[in-house]
Amino acid sequence: MTISKTQAWMLSLAALVIAGSQGLTAYQSMRQHAAPELVTAYHAISLLNGQVYFGRIEALGTDYTVLRDVFYIQSRVVNAETKEVANTMIKRGGEWHGPDRMIINRQQIMVIEPVKPESQIAKLIAEQSKADK
Repeated sequence: MTISKTQAWMLSLAALVIAGSQGLTAYQSMRQHAAPELVTAYHAISLLNGQVYFGRIEALGTDYTVLRDVFYIQSRVVNAETKEVANTMIKRGGEWHGPDRMIINRQQIMVIEPVKPESQIAKLIAEQSKADK
């Protein structure tokens, strides 16, 4: 049994198409499971329960996200009649158990956003960090 040049060409083309589609599938699968690139020093992490933390992401892309140098905003009512609220930036670590990081189950994370260096949050973190030194 001999194969004609046309049949050989068609078999080669079919093999090339199959190999290309398998390569594309592997690449897409790899991209879906790759951790996003972190381009700023601090990130905001919004949890499903509504809490928002700001910090340096140390580990991302596993079942748990590790956050260091963690801050959060604490709101308190200043004037009950006018319902005026004051917000304060708090650095985690002063609690009784003295945490040095947060380990967050990724299923509890709703969104992760970069904190731009020129943003108000970044300025407040810088001020708080200077006051701690």
